[in-house]
Amino acid sequence: MKKIFIAFTLAMAGLSTSALAVDASCEAKATEKKLAGAAKTSFMKKCESDAGAASASAACEAQAAEKKLAGAAKNSFVKKCSADTKAGNAQSACEAQAAEKKLAGAAKNSFVKKCAAGG
Repeated sequence: MKKIFIAFTLAMAGLSTSALAVDASCEAKATEKKLAGAAKTSFMKKCESDAGAASASAACEAQAAEKKLAGAAKNSFVKKCSADTKAGNAQSACEAQAAEKKLAGAAKNSFVKKCAAGG
């Protein structure tokens, strides 16, 4: 169990360091497409989400290989792992947004809960 936690922690650290590269890549694509305003915001959100999902899936695939999983067990593990990682990333992003808005207490909790649920 401790090995899994360490592997997950390392995978998440790798994801956060690659976030800057993803952001720059998505920004470059948006500039190339000459997007602005709401269209750019929407594009950036989808681009970063897609890139994060690919990174999460790759990290989960590596964990499955480490556990020597195959077939349905591997597919199930990767699917759950990716979903858990995505939920964790959404929670972190929402926490950051709440901090930017200087929310605290019940207002912060309400905002983070709504944000992470996709509202």
